[in-house]
Amino acid sequence: MRQNPSFTLASDDGVKRLVREHPWMTIVSMTDASGLVASHYPVLLDETADGIALLTHVGRPDEIVHELGRHEVMIIAQGPHGYISPGWYDAKPAVPTWNFVSAHLYGTPELLSDAENLRVLEALVDHFEDLMPEPRRMRGTAENAEYADRIAAGTVGLRIPITRYVAKNKMSQNRPVETVERIIAELDGDGPYASAALAAEMRRTHEAMRAARA
Repeated sequence: MRQNPSFTLASDDGVKRLVREHPWMTIVSMTDASGLVASHYPVLLDETADGIALLTHVGRPDEIVHELGRHEVMIIAQGPHGYISPGWYDAKPAVPTWNFVSAHLYGTPELLSDAENLRVLEALVDHFEDLMPEPRRMRGTAENAEYADRIAAGTVGLRIPITRYVAKNKMSQNRPVETVERIIAELDGDGPYASAALAAEMRRTHEAMRAARA
């Protein structure tokens, strides 16, 4: 991912927030047998790690297809993104752009034991079910626990310690304040490119910039 100093996201905390808030990710491997391989899975942070480490699982036989544990993989995290029209700027000549926040994280997966995999699967289910009015836990009943154990046998748990990453947060940091405010207003509106999530991300970025300058 090409970097630009104005948009570089070099903060572990910023990357962790991206992972926490947008846990659906793409795992990319360069394999000996098949070349490039990509799969998509939900990912959680290992909150006990000193640095950044990810917890996830893959369905069999993805662990073989990706040759997991044999080489480094890239995990792509993607946050809010959207089209920015030049009509939202001023009267000067301009071209459209795309605002986004994303990270490419690199590490070699560690394959987990069956017991560890089960704990990761339970954590994933709890993470998403916690928001439900009546959460359905993976092992909430004896019947469900028996079913979950059978399904878990078809998965492989992973822990991926992240050794390096490249992250970018492009939120119109190079635009004047009045232009940023117009962009946010358009994103908060009801037009064809409205995006409340992207507007909120822009606000957060620019509020942090103002606080840093204060």
